[in-house]
Amino acid sequence: MKYRILQHLYTVGPSSVAALCETLGISTPTAVKLLSEMSRERIVEKKGQGESIGGRRPDLFRLRKHVLFIICIDIELFRTSMVIVDNNNNFITPIKSLPIPLSRNRNAFFEALLGHVEELIHSANIDSARLIGCSIGMPGLIDTQSGENFSYLLDESGRISLRDAFENQLRMPVVIQNDVKGSALAELRNGHAKGKKNVLVILMDWGIGLGIIMDGKVQQGSSGFSGEMGHMPFAENGELCYCGKHGCLETVASGMTLSKIARQGILSGQNSILNDLSNQEVYRIETELIIRAANNGDQYSIQLLSNIGTNLGKGISVLIQLFNPELVILSGKIAAARQYITLPMQQAINTYCMTQIREKAQIVSSELGEHSRLLGYAAEGISQFFDTMIAQAKAA
Repeated sequence: MKYRILQHLYTVGPSSVAALCETLGISTPTAVKLLSEMSRERIVEKKGQGESIGGRRPDLFRLRKHVLFIICIDIELFRTSMVIVDNNNNFITPIKSLPIPLSRNRNAFFEALLGHVEELIHSANIDSARLIGCSIGMPGLIDTQSGENFSYLLDESGRISLRDAFENQLRMPVVIQNDVKGSALAELRNGHAKGKKNVLVILMDWGIGLGIIMDGKVQQGSSGFSGEMGHMPFAENGELCYCGKHGCLETVASGMTLSKIARQGILSGQNSILNDLSNQEVYRIETELIIRAANNGDQYSIQLLSNIGTNLGKGISVLIQLFNPELVILSGKIAAARQYITLPMQQAINTYCMTQIREKAQIVSSELGEHSRLLGYAAEGISQFFDTMIAQAKAA
């Protein structure tokens, strides 16, 4: 029962004895007894008072900071970031960002990564008994239940899942999930989606992903593959996508496409300050640099972002009509372009989406920052830890 109380406090936040009793179906004496024990063990603490419905305001209990720690690793196409997070979303270490690219080969990736994970743990100077595991997010077709990524870090023999391979290397429990679902969970717990029921989270980085929140929960789909927005068919007889199909939305609206078109334009003689900002090194032209040029008034960069926004808006209009969300949250590197993306995106949505449906959907940019999905990875990892402990307690 202790783990059920802790899971509730972690998921819901500060709660009164009455709220715990009602949600968990336990008696008041049992709740008071367990909370007193965990207070003496310095696991929970009183934090403020709740609303009164007549009489004295009830005390609220919450988890203390530094009760649990989890390593969170964000694997992108060209970089890998990691940090240790506690149960109250405090970053215990600075975020360590490394030029370790995502590959299809596991051994090379593990060899580049593992030493940095050990250094991170050592630098944190935490009680190792409170380190519950590692939560990893990355792009690709990921089945969280089986612990497999069917796009990257493949095992040609097919004998061991990616999660099991990570656990063998790290010697601790590991959770893996798709990066956009981490973004959606971060928004649901800490961002614009908190308290909302039906929300779409669009992750716009090198690729494009969709996090679907329905009835207040992040949806996985039957195999964990929901939200592959970037591979919706979009352009008739379009370019070949890395997934093997032609004309996917990512071929006309992703960060990869944005950088590719910008580089091609500069090489063909396009007049732009991107040349100066990149020190004449075309390979350095990426999303952040294009946004920077647009903010400095570069018309070529502004037009590139506008084209991306228009294509994204057309794609999002399809999603709005399918899901009828109350909120659409834009996150990721391209979202940092703000009005250069959102204005043409909104115009496309106005053009392609039914008025009665689009008027119900507010579009906002995420306010959680560049590394927000690390919070989503932490939430999933800690939640799964509690699920495991509760299941073990039932089986005992």
